[in-house]
This record gives sequence, C-alpha cells and structure tokens, in this order.
Amino acid sequence: MGSNGQKKDHASELSELTRPLTLPDSASEYSDARYVIFGVPFDGTSSYRKGSRLAPNRLREAYDNLESFDPQYGVDFKESGIHDLGDIIPSEDAETNVNLVETMTGYLRKDGKIPIMLGGEHSITVGAVRTYSDCAMVIIDAHSDFRFEYMGNRYNHACVTRRSLEILGKGRIASVGTRSISREEFESPEFSDVRFISSSYVRENGIEKVAKELKEMFPGKMIYFSIDMDGIDPAYAPAVGTPEPYGLTHFDVRELIKSLSSSIVAFDIVEFTPLYDNGNTAMLAAKLIQDFIGSRH
Repeated sequence: MGSNGQKKDHASELSELTRPLTLPDSASEYSDARYVIFGVPFDGTSSYRKGSRLAPNRLREAYDNLESFDPQYGVDFKESGIHDLGDIIPSEDAETNVNLVETMTGYLRKDGKIPIMLGGEHSITVGAVRTYSDCAMVIIDAHSDFRFEYMGNRYNHACVTRRSLEILGKGRIASVGTRSISREEFESPEFSDVRFISSSYVRENGIEKVAKELKEMFPGKMIYFSIDMDGIDPAYAPAVGTPEPYGLTHFDVRELIKSLSSSIVAFDIVEFTPLYDNGNTAMLAAKLIQDFIGSRH
C-alpha cells in the first residue's frame, strides 16, 4: 500500500512506459514520493533548432552540480520526496506522444503525485493538460503558439496554446512573456480567449503586479505551470529551439513560480536545446525545478 492509502498504485504500469535515468535528488521510492520527475525526449515537430530530445538527461547532468540544500527555502531536496521515473520511450508521432503523456500524468494524478515533466518540445504539454482539464494554466513562452495547425500537424509545438484552450476553455489560460505572434494567430476570433501578457508589459509593470493579476484571474484555482525556456531572454537561456530577443529575466520566472507555487499541481520545462548551450540554460532549468519544489515548503 502506498502512502496515499490506496491498495494499489500504478508503479508497475509506469515502469513499463519508462527507462531508468534519475535526477540526483531522487531519493524517495515512488510510493513515498510527493514529486515525480519524468522526461519526454521528443522534438519531431521542432521548426528551427532541433535537439530538445536531448534535454532531459542534459538537465539531470546539470542538476548534479547544484547543492541539495537551499538555505533560502530551508529545504534539503533529498528529503523533499522526489522520485525520477526516467524517460518515456517516445514515438516518432507527435499525437502518440501526447497520448503517452496523458497516460503517464493520469496515473500520477490518481496516485496523488505532483508531476514534473522534462521536455522535449512544447507539443507534449497537451497530454498533461488533458489530465488537468479542471485546472487553470500559466505558460511562460515567447510565442503565442496559437496556430490551429502548423506544417499540417495539429500537434505541432506551435499549436500548444490553441490545443490547451480547446481543453480548458475561455479565461483559464495566461501566457507570460509573449513577444512573437503571427498575423493569423492575432486575427483569430479565439485569440482573446487567452490572456497574453507580453514581456514588455512585465518590464513596464513589474512581475509582482503580474503575479497579483494572475491570482485575481484564477482565485482558488489549481494551476498547471508550463515553462517554455524561450520565454526567458536569450541572454539568460540561449539554448532554445526558437530564441526570441527582449524576453523575461530569470528572476521574473522565479518570482512567478514562488508567487503561485502553492496553487501549482503540475509543472513542466520544455524547449531546452542542449546543442546550443554554453551551460547556462541547463543550469537555469535545473534551478527552476528546485525553486518550484523549494517554494512549496
């Protein structure tokens, strides 16, 4: 029996979907874990710089250089209830991977875990959103990702916000850091159903004001939090699939995580592309995971 009191959890089914690669602070058994890590090494629809399929393991390697104790939060991450399942064995088909992620996060939610998904490209987020269809969603992203389809594929990484809107509905998604929108997306009748908060707005008004507005937008609501690393300015996160200047700072993203963490029930980091990294992007992505876990304690 797991610590959640159920007679049977889904550890055996989950093990069939993964291969073993572990985050250094993964010190808990699945049955005792609060946070469960898994990777999705897929970048099949990436339209500029491929390579995010390599990110989950590269992120784990970077994390190995972080201290397990953080005095800011007073947390020893080895004692925080982290378990790493390894990586999903991906398909070459984007929709199939979305379905695999839905299966994975469905098991995790039923078992009372908080999933932390390591991408891979942003298309995979749609599967997790299906599992958390009763939640609100906050996205960090340079791009609106609001195309109905791209390159003939409705599950392209450029369509993730549009697919998520179809699941969650009007007024339940906020995307922060937006600074790249196609005319097709901007003129879509549904575009205003999502609140797009530009990086310029954040710079002019401050991330504290944005966090306050999001709390007012989603009062008492559980939140799915998705970080596309290109939402952060390339000065801080250069290794992404589609870099875009004039982005959020690393402090902006950390502050938003800390402000909303008590409401976040699932979390992902996607679109890190190690082939273009100088080491900064991997370390930042790893630290953001610690910020999420640490700020919940």
